[in-house]
Amino acid sequence: MERRDFLASSIAAGAAVAGVGSLNAAPTSRATAKGAGRFKLNYAPHFGMFSSHAKDDLDQVSFAGDEGFTAWEDNGMRWRDEAFHKAFAERMAKHNMRMGIFVAQDIDWEKPTLTTGDQGIREKFVKQTGESCELCKKINAKWVTTVVGRVSQHLPWGHQFANVVETLRRAAEACEKSGSGMVMVIEPLNWRDHPGQFCATSDTLRALCRAVDSPHLKILQDLYHLQVTEGNLIDNMNRSWDDIEYFQLGDNPGRAEPGTGEVNYRNVFKHIQSRGFTGILGMEHGNSKGGSKEGERSLINAYLAADSGQ
Repeated sequence: MERRDFLASSIAAGAAVAGVGSLNAAPTSRATAKGAGRFKLNYAPHFGMFSSHAKDDLDQVSFAGDEGFTAWEDNGMRWRDEAFHKAFAERMAKHNMRMGIFVAQDIDWEKPTLTTGDQGIREKFVKQTGESCELCKKINAKWVTTVVGRVSQHLPWGHQFANVVETLRRAAEACEKSGSGMVMVIEPLNWRDHPGQFCATSDTLRALCRAVDSPHLKILQDLYHLQVTEGNLIDNMNRSWDDIEYFQLGDNPGRAEPGTGEVNYRNVFKHIQSRGFTGILGMEHGNSKGGSKEGERSLINAYLAADSGQ
């Protein structure tokens, strides 16, 4: 399932509803969740993942909280209305869940953007970053997904890199000025699902973070994309560890729950636990047995099995 499909389904799902630190900052209490302490790591489902168990989007959040999930993410949150933002924040607080990522800026999948150095594109990107900072304040969010965009075929790689760094630096300054504490997390996008992307490998992400040198720019280590592009997940994770603030998940091939593909998520999760990570791991994938309560229960059980590290 591609990012654009997640965005489309996420926004459509929101129409069904009428009109919450640092990397290792954990919730102060999980006493309100019926399934408290069920998982060792903080996995974040998304809208549509538990639709068979809930009558609307907000009830999906409640179901997830009762099942022991301590976070939530939604690519399309920026495009939802203020009434939803308010109701969502209240429901998250009720279950003492943390908000994971939403997409902070518009994504043009068809042509180069940040790599070009175009001043109009840069100004729009920085403006949308500021708008997302304000949304973070409303829904108690910290991390937002940032996509660098496609390679510019007419420019040498070094000039493209410099253009991206300058735009990200300006956006990081906007985060700082906002007082929101928002952190842009840049993610790799694989050559198969998103051909021609400038950020496809973990070393490029790390180089950008070091060049921008701001606490407001970190890495979203998407393990699905990186398995397609480079593999060697644990070793490459360790190389970039100091710049990683968020993970996203999905097995390969198929982009479904752990245990449906080639990634040994038991070992991956065990390693992440051993590093003391208490941030969020977004479940940005489909359900191999979706469309029913049984399929959704199977997905939860897959996470319980992989999370155990046994």
